[in-house]
Amino acid sequence: MSKIVFISGGARSGKSSFGEDLLSKINGEKSYIATSIPFDEGMRDRIKKHVDSRPSDWKTYEINHDIDSSISDVMLASDGVILDCVTVLITNMMFKDLSIDWEKIDRNYIDEFQESILTMFKNMISEIRKYPATFIIISNELGMGIVPENRLSRIFRDIAGKVNQLLAKESDEAYVCISGIPLKLK
Repeated sequence: MSKIVFISGGARSGKSSFGEDLLSKINGEKSYIATSIPFDEGMRDRIKKHVDSRPSDWKTYEINHDIDSSISDVMLASDGVILDCVTVLITNMMFKDLSIDWEKIDRNYIDEFQESILTMFKNMISEIRKYPATFIIISNELGMGIVPENRLSRIFRDIAGKVNQLLAKESDEAYVCISGIPLKLK
């Protein structure tokens, strides 16, 4: 039976380090699902720092869209997996089609898009549950700050919040990291 661990927190809160520490304690094959797309020099540097900080025997999978369709391959090869991070994956999905003007899009499209994202993560959870591995999910907590000024940011925050609620509910353990300190929620 799988074990799902959900870790959220703000930017630079220590959630990735905590998740990597949990993964390092698992016996067997370890995998890292990286969701970032290296779109500029700053992101390439950030990705390199992440890669350099983790053990070289961890297998890296670069999955930045439609994670539910490729998760079984990762699970088959792994005893422990970390997905870092959900909010980057949501961003990638939102900007997969650059012709969409999120500032002007109608509410029906937003609702349908949100439902497709939630379905993707529900399918991912269902697939994970088929394997006897520990799966660690990292996600940014976006709902504790001010309400964003622009519509795109509000749409993103709302979708990420719904996804985080789903993942926390479906997880076996849930943590929030604040200033490098993980607090167990369940």
